[in-house]
Amino acid sequence: MLNADLHSHSNFSDGTLTPADLAARAKAHGVDVWAMTDHDEVSGIAEARVAATALDLPFVSGVEISITWAAQTVHIVGLQIDEKNAALVQGLAATRGGREQRAREISAQLAAAGIPDAFEGALKFVGNPDLISRTHFARYIIELGLSKDLHDVFADYLGEGKPGFVPHRWATLQNAVEWIRGAGGIAVIAHPGRYKFSDLAFDALFQEFKDLGGAGIEVTTGSHTADQYDYYAKVAKNYSFLASRGSDFHGPGESRIDLGKLPPLPHGVTPVWHDW
Repeated sequence: MLNADLHSHSNFSDGTLTPADLAARAKAHGVDVWAMTDHDEVSGIAEARVAATALDLPFVSGVEISITWAAQTVHIVGLQIDEKNAALVQGLAATRGGREQRAREISAQLAAAGIPDAFEGALKFVGNPDLISRTHFARYIIELGLSKDLHDVFADYLGEGKPGFVPHRWATLQNAVEWIRGAGGIAVIAHPGRYKFSDLAFDALFQEFKDLGGAGIEVTTGSHTADQYDYYAKVAKNYSFLASRGSDFHGPGESRIDLGKLPPLPHGVTPVWHDW
């Protein structure tokens, strides 16, 4: 099985490594085909492509788009996109536009919970308020010594129902799929095992996604357990989805699994890269 890692993040969104360093790590870890899929952002792709080319590492341009579906945030990965496509670029800019306001609301709620200056603290880890996310707040809270790792921060402060949780209205599923397909890309539902939907809601999500032209789901991912690999392989076959594989790597010490270290896709699925 090809060691394809088609989901990773640089410091252009909420990763800790530059695109060049991310490429070097992928190469060192035996990745055969690598995609960088920053959140709602494509401006790091050029640097990633140059670095990958210099390393003779086959590169796939990608993005991870945040959407709201059934009042929950869902992520749609786009692979093989043209990152210069005007509709995609404009759509991503609009999606990012609400991040700063949301971040200031998170900061205000954290201040009320006894954590002052969280906006400024989080901004140190991103630089650009248009790209600020809960992960940047989490790094600040860890720096303060209030939590030991990302999991604890979200469990105590930033998850739903916690002091720093502020919902955000993202793009729609139709927006994301249309932007990706319009940019020549393949739309994939990221880490479906993370979403808290009923079986009926999942069926509605998968069917709507397919009807809109969505092509695949992540099966083997750093966000899934071993049991979920097999479960979502069955889902992929049931809905005739292509199966994707990606670590969802954000940085050393922060991710459940490193670049290139995932097990193979389960037997019987059609890899998303089957015709590349």
